[in-house]
Amino acid sequence: MAAHPARTHDAHVGPPAWAAQPASTRTRPRTAGRLALGAFLAFAGVSHLTTARAEFQAQVPTWVPLDPDTVVVGSGVVEVALGAALIAVGGRHRAVVGWVVAAFFVAIFPGNISQLVTGTDAFGLDSDAARAVRLLFQPLLVVWALWSTGAWRAWREHRAGASAGR
Repeated sequence: MAAHPARTHDAHVGPPAWAAQPASTRTRPRTAGRLALGAFLAFAGVSHLTTARAEFQAQVPTWVPLDPDTVVVGSGVVEVALGAALIAVGGRHRAVVGWVVAAFFVAIFPGNISQLVTGTDAFGLDSDAARAVRLLFQPLLVVWALWSTGAWRAWREHRAGASAGR
């Protein structure tokens, strides 16, 4: 057998070190939460592309410099992809998916604020009170994404390990 040549450099391949998933993040509640969030996102994405397309178009803020249909189709495709990633991606990549999903929820939050400010009715949200309550759920979606993928825990454990190594 030929000997393997020595490495002359360290090439980083794969997700960052903070994305490493300890076994404690793979619990049944986390898995159920991740799968449920993935199904929710995939369903929402498909509805962007089909049955609820007009309602989603009505929610696109007027200040967005793109055609509302383009925004709705694009966000629908992203939601389907993120939902599929939550369901299918495992290992160290799962925490990265969690951060991407959380960032997506943050990115669409201004649209939800716009819906409240402009008084846009959609999806049964036909009062300012209902639209305001909806805003309270957006941070919960961010937390759900980070918790169910173990992203927040992996990042905290990485930070703790980095601090201990100093």
